[in-house]
Amino acid sequence: MLESAAALVHEHADLEKQLADPEVFADQGLVRKLNKRYAALAPTVAAYHAWHAATDDLAAARELATEDAGFAAEVPSLEARLAETEEVLRRLLIPRDPDDDRDVILEVKAGEGGEESALFAGDLLRMYLRYAERRGWRTEVIDATESDLGGYKDVQVAVKAKGTPQPGEAPWARLKYEGGVHRVQRVPVTESQGRIHTSAAGVLVMPEAEDVEVTIDPNDLKIDVYRSSGPGGQSVNTTDSAVRITHLPTGVVVSCQNEKSQLQNKESAMRVLRARLHALAKEAADAEASAARRSQVRTVDRSERIRTYNFPENRISDHRTGYKSYNLDTVLDGDLEAVVQSAVDADEAAQMAAVADGAGQ
Repeated sequence: MLESAAALVHEHADLEKQLADPEVFADQGLVRKLNKRYAALAPTVAAYHAWHAATDDLAAARELATEDAGFAAEVPSLEARLAETEEVLRRLLIPRDPDDDRDVILEVKAGEGGEESALFAGDLLRMYLRYAERRGWRTEVIDATESDLGGYKDVQVAVKAKGTPQPGEAPWARLKYEGGVHRVQRVPVTESQGRIHTSAAGVLVMPEAEDVEVTIDPNDLKIDVYRSSGPGGQSVNTTDSAVRITHLPTGVVVSCQNEKSQLQNKESAMRVLRARLHALAKEAADAEASAARRSQVRTVDRSERIRTYNFPENRISDHRTGYKSYNLDTVLDGDLEAVVQSAVDADEAAQMAAVADGAGQ
């Protein structure tokens, strides 16, 4: 642990020197990259210095304890402080997801349950939009297909942080655990007998990729245009503005119809396509990684049932972490932090256990 921490402290100092070089600022792309890495390392460097200071203080107190009872009395509290700083440092040294500082594209899709599932998909969308608002993130609906009763058959929304978020606070770092099947138990709006039904909606979360990060050969694309359908403005059903793009090598299909022009819809579809291809590459890399490096909380299985929303009991349950609370109404209003944090904590615990197992072998 000490060796890896010392290496990061050295890297942080080297980045500081590079950022002080005026010639570096000729390349703004490089400056952004260096600044992002410098900011990401700052908490680890601070934790390392705190641990080092606690180590020195404890060593000095123990050395002087034989001569002065006052120093002996300080030893227990200094030992506790050292253990605390070591735990903080250990957590910060957990291998980080390289996408943790990214924005995301989040998709909510109705599943089993017909119109009730579409209404629940709308509830989930509002939950994520309000959660983003609470965290000061910007949101943008990229494309949406509404249902007859005001729900969503499928909706895609971009979630972006403002400025440079602290490590672990960007949209992907918080929302990546939301992917999977969300199950709802309640009396549907469409049910007149008052019986509780179970339906589900799927959530897919993808880190947003830049143009230069995902290479797409135009020859690998099949682009179809068609008339928009469903609720919308004057252009709906009157012009071939909707766009469907098929990436032939992977079979990934993306369609967008929300914008008024074909060009705008094509740009939106390409944005989602880049994110999906980036996510596919990430999943392939995760599959090849060792079990010690894979998260035990978030899986690449999009069919995994991760959470149940029980309306009669006002209960929300996360099946991966064991989290359960009886404030479903406030969670759906965007108070999602405790639910998300349970996944973050479980993931960190699994990673720390894996690191400890590796060190013990």
